[in-house]
Amino acid sequence: MDEINKAIGYLDRAEAGVVELEKLLTAIPALAPESGGDGEWKKAEALEAWLRARGIVDIERHDAPDARVSAGKRPNLVATVKGRKPGKRLWVMAHTDVVPEGDRSLWDTEPFEAVVKDGKIYGRGVEDNQQGLVSSVFAALALVENGIQPERDVKLLFVADEEYGSVYGIQWLLANRELFAPDDLIVVPDSGSADGTEIEIAEKNVCWLKLATKGKQCHASRPDDGANAFLANCELALSLNAMEREVFTATDPIFVPARTTITPTKKDANVPNINTVPADDAFYVDMRILPRYSIDEVLAETAKRAAAVEKKYGVKVGVEVVQRNDSPPTPADAPVVALLKKAIEETYGVAGRAIGVGGGTVGAYLRSAGFPCVVWSRQDETMHAPNEYTRISNLIGDAKIFARLMLAER
Repeated sequence: MDEINKAIGYLDRAEAGVVELEKLLTAIPALAPESGGDGEWKKAEALEAWLRARGIVDIERHDAPDARVSAGKRPNLVATVKGRKPGKRLWVMAHTDVVPEGDRSLWDTEPFEAVVKDGKIYGRGVEDNQQGLVSSVFAALALVENGIQPERDVKLLFVADEEYGSVYGIQWLLANRELFAPDDLIVVPDSGSADGTEIEIAEKNVCWLKLATKGKQCHASRPDDGANAFLANCELALSLNAMEREVFTATDPIFVPARTTITPTKKDANVPNINTVPADDAFYVDMRILPRYSIDEVLAETAKRAAAVEKKYGVKVGVEVVQRNDSPPTPADAPVVALLKKAIEETYGVAGRAIGVGGGTVGAYLRSAGFPCVVWSRQDETMHAPNEYTRISNLIGDAKIFARLMLAER
């Protein structure tokens, strides 16, 4: 308890340092090439130098090659604080990249200048994901600067490319490095709720489809002479949407919404004029599937329904998987969930609860690779919006959570 009290006391006095690090990081726009940026290299270098100057010196680089950026690489850093029990490890994983500021006229402050006002820090990236990054760093500093050795090895992982699919971040690390073990405790502080109660342990399986239908073009005044690909796709879109009500009907209350959702979304243009029946038509479906169903099950039902439409309309339907991510859930009674619930109760005085989400996080990649993890933070979720902010109380509070995890007995 004495060690925990020392760490908590340090964090109660850490506001100036927290603001300093947020200002340093916000001033370096770490934008992906897809956003016209040059990656995260300068930001990662500044972070590494800041850590080394404060005694966190065990830092590894695992850089992913990327010829599109001037450095030729995308940085992934692991900072380690050695624990009492080798082999037992706690990972806290944050990302260094940010999204563009968007329409600057909607900002009340300069996006890439952290501004402190009314207990909040404003700026692009201050919450997404610098809140998690800074909180984890200060939790580690609370130990290092007080000469406290954590219970287990603490691994602070700072990854690239989260905002554009993690190809050069966690996906590259999982494919090219052996960093994790199945019994590691892994926390990803990149999403959460304003009261800090929501612990994300599961994601729906995600599958995006393109349905490209080939028919026969003709004049719209003689529709029987052709095979209307657009009309066929209209029926197919309705049929696929109906699968969530007719076949994949189970519910799970940890998710919102609690069901599988199969939602037609984008549509490609077909013919440019009104009086032509199109021979080619394509649309897209976003499927968020409860983990109890496999993506392959849903694809098999999709194929059956596409075949029925082919027969009825005399068309051919091509089904293309644009993206898929099968994500087994983290067990609700996993050690990391239990320890996090205890730390939330002790820090914020509220009861944590396990939830599932329909959106995708980097947690899905870890779970798919066999590494249970949780996604958690206490935040207002202002990410990607103009006037993004983080509450200083959340930065300090989350750091206390991570410090408790670092010192907790498994």
